[in-house]
Amino acid sequence: MNTNKSDSSFVSKILRNSVLILLLIIFISIVYNFRNRPEETAVALMSDAVASKELSGVFIRNEEVRYCSGNGIISYNVADGGKLGNGTVIAEIYPDDTQIGRNREIEKLTRELDILKKIQNPGTIESAQPSTLSASIEESYRSLIYSRDTGDYETLKKNMEDLVVDMSTYQIITKQVSGFNQQITDINAELALLKSESTKPTETITSPRSAYFISYCDGYEDELTPDKLDKLTISELNSIVDRKSDDKQIVGKLIDGFGWYLAGVIDNSRKEYAIGGNVKLRFDSSAETFDAVIKDVRDEGSAARSIIILECDQFNYDLVKHRVEKCEIIKGEYRGLKVPRESIRFADVTETASSSEEDGAEPADTTVNYKGVYIMKGEQITFKKIDVIFEGSDYVLSEVHEDDPSYLSLYDDILIEGADTDD
Repeated sequence: MNTNKSDSSFVSKILRNSVLILLLIIFISIVYNFRNRPEETAVALMSDAVASKELSGVFIRNEEVRYCSGNGIISYNVADGGKLGNGTVIAEIYPDDTQIGRNREIEKLTRELDILKKIQNPGTIESAQPSTLSASIEESYRSLIYSRDTGDYETLKKNMEDLVVDMSTYQIITKQVSGFNQQITDINAELALLKSESTKPTETITSPRSAYFISYCDGYEDELTPDKLDKLTISELNSIVDRKSDDKQIVGKLIDGFGWYLAGVIDNSRKEYAIGGNVKLRFDSSAETFDAVIKDVRDEGSAARSIIILECDQFNYDLVKHRVEKCEIIKGEYRGLKVPRESIRFADVTETASSSEEDGAEPADTTVNYKGVYIMKGEQITFKKIDVIFEGSDYVLSEVHEDDPSYLSLYDDILIEGADTDD
């Protein structure tokens, strides 16, 4: 009976001790994992950012409408966005479209004839070498593809003509063809026939000065002028829409290309934009950016809805496709080290001033509270200062200070959760 009690007591002790040992192991494991858990970090890498605002911009330019009688069909001699000189023929008016089609055929055949004459030129053939032409053909083809992809159709036309000239010249010098004399003769005969059937225009519209030409009008030409900029209101700007007049007497308009304005409504409650400031403009219709100067910023009771007027002197066809267009105002483009906003801390840093050579006084230590981040350097946690040049929604960009190791450096491991240190 006593033996059973002794055995039971022994088993109980073993179980109790086992449980205590197990609890001790679990406790040690928790403490170890807590002290050695991996810290959440982010690597400091270079990044780009753009400070910008979007708005619906209204183009304001010096524009002059050109008219005709409205009796007949308009044949344009200048493409939209084309540059005009004093006396340049803008358009011709014909009773019907028969002569317009004839003129287009004459223009096409004349261009083909010029290309064939260039190919047949003895100087072109005598100086041409197969290897040189092969390289030129490849270059013309690459340029053609590039012009197509960028939408530069004027250059694309020239690239196509250059490619035709190179390939045709190659055919002649490699004896694949003897020449193009017969084609030249046939084109000359066609041109002679077309010109004999041609009729004169009933009206000719010319340009009175140097300007750019656009073949449509929208009715705002007399309303939206530079001399009325200071009278523009938010309601007026919001009411302006893209439209095209269907008046048969309107041939198009002349646009002075030396300067134009863009007006829109923005939120300037943070006073980011001020008169005289330099910005860049980017439009949906153009791959280019345009330099502009802020001419005026004014609000109608609230800076959250301010009229901004920008002045620009760059010009191309893309800028005259619309009266109203979505636009991005770029205030600045920045490049720096990307820092998560949640990792930013403040810390007191003790700095020693340089000693004065004149009085020989000992330099005094000063303590400055800096904005920065903690970084992991092996097993150590170190505070690094940051120099914020741009603020995003959940990050900032810090200027790189390569000569100052107290600032955040490229590839530093930024501690996201911060750290408790006694620096």
